[in-house]
Amino acid sequence: MIPWFYSVSRIVVRAILQLWNGLRVIDAQNVPPQGPVILACNHIAYLDPPALGCGLPRPVLYMAKTELFRIPVFGALIRALGAFPIDRSRGDVGAIKQAAALLRGGAVLGIFPEGTRNKDGKGKPQLGIALLASRTGATVVPAYVSGTSQAKHRAKVTVVYGEPIRFEPGRQARREDLAKWTDELMGRIFALREKIVGN
Repeated sequence: MIPWFYSVSRIVVRAILQLWNGLRVIDAQNVPPQGPVILACNHIAYLDPPALGCGLPRPVLYMAKTELFRIPVFGALIRALGAFPIDRSRGDVGAIKQAAALLRGGAVLGIFPEGTRNKDGKGKPQLGIALLASRTGATVVPAYVSGTSQAKHRAKVTVVYGEPIRFEPGRQARREDLAKWTDELMGRIFALREKIVGN
């Protein structure tokens, strides 16, 4: 059951993006209707999380840097929407354990592999998605957002969801396995740009 606050917020955000930015959502049916899912997406602007989630019927939860939860009102708002903090200054084992628990409970978790906003797509991806997928069996859906960095200027915002993939090493995943799979995932994410051009 989707919490009412999240449901209302999603409707409002989608309406604003549609009216102001001509929001396009492409291939949302690629996101499984049930079971644990990780949405792996590029990250170019603060608007990416709401844009990524507002076109889906399932709620999307996010890890967000600890500093955001210290901002008055905003911190309480994102917590009410299901976000939880991660301390990026260290290996935050607690946040990883919480993410794994949510996935094992069947949640959809939005994660930006590059860890922070990166407009040129040349950031070094982290291995967290591969690690979580290997430990929880979650399906991974690559996604790509465009236009969010210029949304205030009425740029068209587009969200594309790619075909689901799974990371199944068949044994204890080694670091090189995680790194190789992560590189493949990033290739799938940025390949989705072609769908924006073609639509």
